[in-house]
This record gives sequence, C-alpha cells and structure tokens, in this order.
Amino acid sequence: MKTIQLTSPDSNQVQASAMGATEGARRATGVAPMAGGRDSFVSSPPDPEVPEKKPRRKFTAKYKLRVLAEADTCTQPGQLGALVRREGLYLSNLATWRRQREKGILKAMAPKKRGRKRKEKNPLTKKVAQLEKENRRLQQKLKKAELIIEAQKKMSEILGIAQNLDESDERI
Repeated sequence: MKTIQLTSPDSNQVQASAMGATEGARRATGVAPMAGGRDSFVSSPPDPEVPEKKPRRKFTAKYKLRVLAEADTCTQPGQLGALVRREGLYLSNLATWRRQREKGILKAMAPKKRGRKRKEKNPLTKKVAQLEKENRRLQQKLKKAELIIEAQKKMSEILGIAQNLDESDERI
C-alpha cells in the first residue's frame, strides 16, 4: 500500500509562486507564464524600436507590362483584387500604367526620376563670364585715364600752357 502525502494549502501556494504560477487571472510583473499553462500561447511584447523607412519602389517597364497582361486576363470577381494584393500594388497603379500603355510610349513606362530636373549648362556661359570680367577691368582703366586727363587739363590751365586738342581726342 502506498502512502499519500497530504500538503497544507499554505505550502502549495509557496511551491506555485516559486515555479512562476500566476494568481488567478492576474500575473505579477516580471513573472513568466508556466510551460504548458493557459498563458503559454502569449507572445513576447512587440519591439518598440521604429523600423527603418523602406525605400521608394521603382517599377521597370517590363514588370509593369507583365502585371498589366496578367490583370487583363482576370475575368472572374476577386481575381484582380488577389493579383493586386499578391503584388503589393494599388488599383490606381494599374489605372496609371494602363493610361501610359495606351499612349504607346514605352519611355513613359520606365520609372521617372524624382526631384529637380538638371539644368543644361550653356556652353557660352564661361566665355560670357570672361568677357564681363575683361569689360569691368577696361572700364576701371578708362576711369583712371579720364581722371589723369582731367588732372592734366587743370594743370595746363593753372600753368597757362596752351593745349592743342584735336577733335578726335575730344570724342574719347
């Protein structure tokens, strides 16, 4: 005959708390659920870290045409929705791609580069800048020459020296 050991309710609670059991429907903070217990299907809390932003997708013309061909074969209800979900697209993508295909421009089917468009440089820009710089230099030189001529005129008037000016000199 086997002997049965009787335990008191107080020792039962001590053993349960040591094993990580929960108290009724509540679980103490930091206590893991018991294996095989009611809470064993509870997963760990979600990761609080924000995931990195996914890069913008670019669709090739070949891919667009393949998806449109597949969408054109969808005849029964729900087939087009299943296709769109499987490919991770929106119906607006299909509508845009159909419009592009109807225009017949394969170039329009290629992904467009976003952002500002590059300005084409004028090949004469460098020459214009060089000429403007030379023009400013010559204007400064002309101002100096006019000041010197003006000073010479005043000196000749003060000293009483006759000036022989040609009309050609006056025009400069």
